[in-house]
Amino acid sequence: MYLDKTVLNSTVTVWPYLNPFKLKGPKSREMNSSDVNFSLLQNQPNVPAEFFWPEKDVAPSEGDLDLPVIDLSGFFNGNEAETQLAAKAVREACMAHGTFLVVNHGFKSGLAEKALAISSLFFGLSKGEKLKAYRIPGNISGYTAGHSQRFSSNLPWNETLTLAFKKGPPHVVEEFLTSRLDNDRQEIGKVFQEFCEAMNGLIMDLMELLGISMCLKDRTYYRRFFEDGSGIFRCNYYPPCKQPEKALGVGPHNDPTAITVLLQDDVVGLEVFAGGRWQTVRPRPGAFVVNVGDTFMALSNGNYKSCYHRAVVNKEKVRRSLVFFSCPREDKTIVPPPELVESKEASRQYPDFTWAQLQKFTQSGYRVDNTTLHNFSSWLASNPDKKST
Repeated sequence: MYLDKTVLNSTVTVWPYLNPFKLKGPKSREMNSSDVNFSLLQNQPNVPAEFFWPEKDVAPSEGDLDLPVIDLSGFFNGNEAETQLAAKAVREACMAHGTFLVVNHGFKSGLAEKALAISSLFFGLSKGEKLKAYRIPGNISGYTAGHSQRFSSNLPWNETLTLAFKKGPPHVVEEFLTSRLDNDRQEIGKVFQEFCEAMNGLIMDLMELLGISMCLKDRTYYRRFFEDGSGIFRCNYYPPCKQPEKALGVGPHNDPTAITVLLQDDVVGLEVFAGGRWQTVRPRPGAFVVNVGDTFMALSNGNYKSCYHRAVVNKEKVRRSLVFFSCPREDKTIVPPPELVESKEASRQYPDFTWAQLQKFTQSGYRVDNTTLHNFSSWLASNPDKKST
């Protein structure tokens, strides 16, 4: 759906939980993250229409999704038999719906829990303090509420803190937050920096396991492909919502990135579309959720499915999640390993492209959904000059 933020040209109702819309011109007004205050919104009996989603998008879950739980200890210990069993389970999940769980993932004890607690600390700050880390349009890093700086309808019922990550030094996550927040909030940047570095390491291991699962001649193909890549770290905060049947924390979409690793708290919210219906991915203590994204689907030549998912909201409880999106180097051409396209039956499913091109496409007016990669490919085909940019 091509839906950038539309300008409201007529009279605008200003609710008590919104600041007056910023005047953008003589006849237009526009809302941004500084206007959305969820500490007030969550206590209102009715959700504003801007946060309503179409009925098909809020159709209720029809049960729990039975995901494989991949124990990474055998892989880490060099046990080939256990590694092959894990790879087989990964392959089956990625071909079916593009998501699985991992445990014994090598994280330092307590780090995941500490990062979740620090996210609560950040979102518990006053609105003014959070806005010190406001996301400037055109940038990746920063705080937003309801993504209202980009869209004006089907707004997500959430607050986010998004941080660009690149293996350092410099420590870009810590430096961004240190430069924006007060001196007594410096622990936030330090913990998130450590968490991102651990996530990046896990991503590299998962890339190798994915290569093994695809029976590549060079099992390190994907690991090496992403060694000089980057990441995007996002903290999600979903306040209680009085009308959870009408709103969504995040609408249905596929991640445009490569693979996503997600840490949930103990509140149900993540749902995956599989088997023709929405199904719940229940939190599991000590486990991370791993989702295939569009970029990896292209790298697998369509063999692995990009996970179509959403986040629902709770009427009474706050929900938190921490997400790490893996990205290749911006100018690296996305091309599958040779053996996935060598046979007569394995023609190329997607054109050559770079992460910079796909990211620009998704940030310039296209709202990601489950047809992003298809529409991006069509756009590239109809704009040959864009292939070289």
